[in-house]
Amino acid sequence: MASHPWFERLPKPIIIAHRGASLDAPENTIAAFELAAVQGAEAIELDVMVCATGEPVVIHDRKVDRTTNGKGEVGGLSLTDLKALDAGSWFDSQYAGERIPSLDDVFRQLRQDTVINIELKNDHAPLDGLPEAVAAVVRERGCQDRIWFSSFNPIALRKIRRLVPETPAGLLLIRGGWGRIIRMLAGWITRYDAVHPEYTDLTGDTVDAFQARGLPVFPYTINDPADLHRAVLMGVDGVITDDPIRAAGVIRSLADPSGPTDN
Repeated sequence: MASHPWFERLPKPIIIAHRGASLDAPENTIAAFELAAVQGAEAIELDVMVCATGEPVVIHDRKVDRTTNGKGEVGGLSLTDLKALDAGSWFDSQYAGERIPSLDDVFRQLRQDTVINIELKNDHAPLDGLPEAVAAVVRERGCQDRIWFSSFNPIALRKIRRLVPETPAGLLLIRGGWGRIIRMLAGWITRYDAVHPEYTDLTGDTVDAFQARGLPVFPYTINDPADLHRAVLMGVDGVITDDPIRAAGVIRSLADPSGPTDN
């Protein structure tokens, strides 16, 4: 079975920077996204959830405590409140003053050809307005042709597929037996166009089986050179990594075995 035609345009394996170049810059910030491109990433992955005033904002945790100088639930803070926080100093003083971006900020500030995997992060509130808010920004900015969605939440995937049907959506899979059960249940709720498994669940057979069903495979989050090497040899369609430089080195070494290896 052929995969969604959108994915046919991507290099294989594509290097997807997890929350940007999050090994070297504060995750889910404009600085991390811009650095990812410099480091060789061909796409970025980011997390979105809605704040108190309804806008989709780019942050991973439900609370701002870990990655900013503030405290509280993202869903309890307005966009103005969130933008007043320092989202860079926790990582390194050189990033002092880096802000939590809205999804609209990402589309406005990054290069127009940046490929983006948007993770809908509303597992804790599966019936909130996140898909609708994200769809509104995507349509306003006209960027349907350079993004794809993903989520652990099949309800969110069903909604975003209805709202932006031209853009593919991938199902994120937790590790082990529960992941397999959730994948089966998700199939009753919605169709999905790709899978994002936890990388330790991968085997060559599972990659082949997904691809035979027309489902590209984008495992997360792979940083160790041996694990990157293993995943690429299994034929995955892309790797989600905090370390684009290392991933690019592994891919180059496999393409040219006589060249320098990545250690």
